[in-house]
Amino acid sequence: MKKHIPNFITLLNLLCGCIAIVFCFYHSIAYVAFFVVLGIIFDFFDGFAARLLKVQSSLGLQLDSMADMVTSGVVPGLVMFNLLQGVTGEFITFNFLEQDKVIETVNWVPLLGFCITLASGYRLANFNIDERQTSSFIGLPTPANTLFILSLGLLFNNSPEFVDSLLHKSWFLLLITVLSCYMLNANIELFALKFKTWGFKENLHRYLFLITSLVLLITLGVLGIPVIIVCYVLLSLVLNLSKK
Repeated sequence: MKKHIPNFITLLNLLCGCIAIVFCFYHSIAYVAFFVVLGIIFDFFDGFAARLLKVQSSLGLQLDSMADMVTSGVVPGLVMFNLLQGVTGEFITFNFLEQDKVIETVNWVPLLGFCITLASGYRLANFNIDERQTSSFIGLPTPANTLFILSLGLLFNNSPEFVDSLLHKSWFLLLITVLSCYMLNANIELFALKFKTWGFKENLHRYLFLITSLVLLITLGVLGIPVIIVCYVLLSLVLNLSKK
């Protein structure tokens, strides 16, 4: 019976992703963010439960990636689709004449947001067969990338003027899309937040990152989220240089 507990937690992650997708259709970004964060929490605890109960399995690994594909793959693609649609105009404009739908215009630009979904799917599939990613990550983890994209949605029309003006430019959103796709599959080693021991010396970078993240969240609020993700990447690069 206990072997099914981690898989049940994984399915809760998948359920949260499905609910987040529904709220994407209603442009309720706050609810999208809530269920995605909840899904990411379940994503953390399914692996924790599997290790604690010593019931790790290949089924659990595959199921975890499938759940992540929805919560941290489809959802950020939809969020970017909505952002681009808000900036460049509706994807499809209909003209209603005598109850017949006549398509007037089709704007293909918002569909480019789903490149994030494609890149996330490739990363998740590659993660399952990449034996290097046991104690660290190669490329940006999909949950971190999802939080970054979600933060842009939360900041849209609700951020300082300079940030808001950037978020209302299609070239900036497309640039973020390209960078997101690249970072998901970049051959860059990024440290994991898994603590094997609680010693300060061997976990100095982790404690430093967690403290910095807390300070940024308290001082900047939602704006601190993308800053935290950028700091995570930069700190990883510094650690890589120090190893060399």
